[in-house]
Amino acid sequence: MELFKNTNIDFLGKKGIFIGASLVLTVVGLASWIGKGGLKYGIDFTGGANITVKFATTPPVDKLRSEISSKIPGEISVQEIPGQNSVIIGTPLKDEIQLNSERSAITETLEASFGQSGGKFDFNNASVQTLADRLRGPMQSAGVALNEEQLQSLAKNVLDFKNTPPRSGIVTNLDQLSGVSGVTPQILGVIKQECFLTPFSIIGAEVVGPKIGAELRSKAVLATLYALGGMLVYLAFRFEFIYGLAAVIAVFHDVIITLGLFSLFNKEISLNVVAALLTLVGYSMNDTIVVFDRIRETLKLSRKELGEEIVNLSINQTLSRTILTSGLTFISAISLLLFGGPVLNGFAFALVAGIIVGTYSSIFVASPILVFWHNYIQARKKAPAAAQAK
Repeated sequence: MELFKNTNIDFLGKKGIFIGASLVLTVVGLASWIGKGGLKYGIDFTGGANITVKFATTPPVDKLRSEISSKIPGEISVQEIPGQNSVIIGTPLKDEIQLNSERSAITETLEASFGQSGGKFDFNNASVQTLADRLRGPMQSAGVALNEEQLQSLAKNVLDFKNTPPRSGIVTNLDQLSGVSGVTPQILGVIKQECFLTPFSIIGAEVVGPKIGAELRSKAVLATLYALGGMLVYLAFRFEFIYGLAAVIAVFHDVIITLGLFSLFNKEISLNVVAALLTLVGYSMNDTIVVFDRIRETLKLSRKELGEEIVNLSINQTLSRTILTSGLTFISAISLLLFGGPVLNGFAFALVAGIIVGTYSSIFVASPILVFWHNYIQARKKAPAAAQAK
């Protein structure tokens, strides 16, 4: 399928505009990077806790941020998950000892702000064991004959009911439990006597220690460098060293600009973002290889030396393929960015930025490097001959 046939666009004639734009983006991104004291890393790399909390109604994000910030020092992030009445609360960590204390502080803050216990047990945030322990004595006092196995099964059944859709972690009325297997009116009466319902439920917690975070950060950098090094070796073997060097410079350019945009928009670098950057490295490199392969074929067929004419012809011949692959990938990435939610936002943002930058870098960065190098080599070859002629 060809969207464009017999195009004759002078791409290299416009290289100055795009190279200038790249320089501006690079300088602005690096200035933001340096001015903010580095990139903003997520808990994957700095260490911290991400606690996912579901609410019965729309979560009060501002109140949450204010209440938790007053109890825990450092930058607290509260990200709302659209359409799910849920938030992700992120806290920084300075050492391993803080892990449990900060999670406890968040739980206590939520209970103090939204829970009216009156000495009762929080059903929405119970575990099977804690619920069984709470109900064991009152069940015996009420004359409900349950052995330990039956008690554990009862606790599991009611919590499974709580965690399945459409409740998904939140029970708003204990009478809803009347339909659970094994819950008799007498048992329900004991549960209602002993338990109360907070309007929130902690449905997930992710904790990364600072030592592990630092190790992940160094491994992420090494993974990117190894990928670039491996591609340089492959392209040097498949084409020539200058082809590999040009492609690696273009991909390095893509990564630097993408990271600069993350700094400008104050977005976090997480493991998801690193995965997107590695995807971007492969995607951009593949696009560059397609152009380089066509340049090599065109050189063989035309039996001319490498120059702007050959490069322009090759880029025009691959233009339909570039638009199709880049365009369709961009549509997928922009859909993820718009509808993927906060968890995938960084991943999708890196892909969107990377696809745009990576597509034009294959044409306006990598290809001009080839022409510049060829002209430089030819000038060096002609210099001795010109000197001898004089």
